[in-house]
Amino acid sequence: MDRQTGRYRITSTLGEQARAFVPHPLPPVDPPLVIDGLTAELHAGAQAALSRLAVAGSMLPDTDWFLYGFVRKEAVVTSQIEGTQATLRDVVTSEATGRADRPDDVQEVCNYVAALTHARGQLADPRGLPLSVRLLRDSHRLLMRGARGADKLPGEIRRSQNWIGGSRPGNSRFVPPPPEDVPAALAALERWWHADSDLPPLVRAGLAHVQFETIHPFLDGNGRIGRLLIALLLEHWGLLDQPLLYLSLAFKRAQSDYYARLDAVRTSGDWEGWTRFFLACVRQAADDGVRAARRLHVLVGRHRRLIIAHERPTIAAVRLLDYLPSHPVVTVSQAAALLELTPPPTRKAIELLDSLGVLREITGNRRRRAYVYHEYLEILTGDDA
Repeated sequence: MDRQTGRYRITSTLGEQARAFVPHPLPPVDPPLVIDGLTAELHAGAQAALSRLAVAGSMLPDTDWFLYGFVRKEAVVTSQIEGTQATLRDVVTSEATGRADRPDDVQEVCNYVAALTHARGQLADPRGLPLSVRLLRDSHRLLMRGARGADKLPGEIRRSQNWIGGSRPGNSRFVPPPPEDVPAALAALERWWHADSDLPPLVRAGLAHVQFETIHPFLDGNGRIGRLLIALLLEHWGLLDQPLLYLSLAFKRAQSDYYARLDAVRTSGDWEGWTRFFLACVRQAADDGVRAARRLHVLVGRHRRLIIAHERPTIAAVRLLDYLPSHPVVTVSQAAALLELTPPPTRKAIELLDSLGVLREITGNRRRRAYVYHEYLEILTGDDA
């Protein structure tokens, strides 16, 4: 089905002319997007999977058990799509020890965590910013802070032409709107977030992501902010109350299809193809999250029983286990602060967990040792992060 989703404007950049694409405002029209047939089936499946994920999160004694790892998993994978090499273990080790083998890449991942945390905090605060372009600009400023691309106007809407792929606009894969058209396109997108719509919220989140990516309002970091926007919309529209969906992993697994579907919206107006792709990714990611949640719940329970069955269990060891999912790499001093104990009983608790295989020492040092909750990270990462 062909429909026009925008118009082209001739722009001059770097001494050559290029066709820049200016998208029409959402929602799709002429014809409108209709959720029926296969698309309706995929929507029902994705919605049910999201509901299962929400239940899996709500049944936990402490949502930090999963939230810490899930947010960082998403941060790692969304950054990997843009070319970083940092792993989840790199990130959590750096947070615990201040050391990183890939410091620049780890900084980018940590910045994404900070950007998401800030945005969610603003939305949850009655006096905070609403879901808005201004909020995305603030998030972008945090995303780019001290990282590669920090010289590309962090937090500011671009004032020059950009392009995607290629060395110049003339050989690029896609040229977004000229800078003078960007503010109006963003304003229209923001109005649509807050307008009534007959389209289901989950479908709207997918459309908003494409529209943001097409506008490409920043000089760098658009992909990560565009995927962060999905998480904010899911929470804003009440589909999830915690960012437990690491959707970037599904996009990464089908990365060529992901880009092809984005391009097809711009070239032939194939919103239907994108929507079916997006809903399939949501279901896959939600099912991944439910499986991980169940495995982590079983893991912590098994380790608690191991500690209790030990001939010399300690209350400190049991308490420390409860902190490990949100602190999967710890030092003695950090564990002592968490437990509000002195180093000797804390060290004894760590040694017990180490002897049981719950923790594993990762530095090889005699002093300033760090211990990883390795099975927890293995469940979250698999072969993907």
